Amino acid sequence: MSTRTSITKSDEVDSFAEYKAVENALQFYIDGAKAGDGSIGRPAFFDHAHVTGTVGGEYSNPDADAFAGAVTSLGASPDIQSHIAWIDLSGPAAAAKVEFLNWSGFRFTDYFILFKKDGEWKISGKVYNSHSNN
Repeated sequence: MSTRTSITKSDEVDSFAEYKAVENALQFYIDGAKAGDGSIGRPAFFDHAHVTGTVGGEYSNPDADAFAGAVTSLGASPDIQSHIAWIDLSGPAAAAKVEFLNWSGFRFTDYFILFKKDGEWKISGKVYNSHSNN
């Protein structure tokens, strides 16, 4: 016999707040992309984080600091469009997909793995596709 766990209003509010907290963590990254300033997005990443993908067929796997430098080298993208397509949560673990259009002329699909440590969501890793630029 299975027992049903009832979800309380408080549980629903807490769950909604966690999704918003993940969105906020991702927003630092999005804001850094738009400004062309890696120092804005860098705090969204754990120190151990790596970013993996290819642009123009060139494989890249920089750590968070090197990636922040690469974001800065691209410069500002004032016409960038972004969309958080989905967030999936399980306790202190999360995954998210963010779409970008016109980030320095590129279209990207980014997949993030996040973890909540000491009450703060941070990006543990990112893999991406640069679409036609591969």
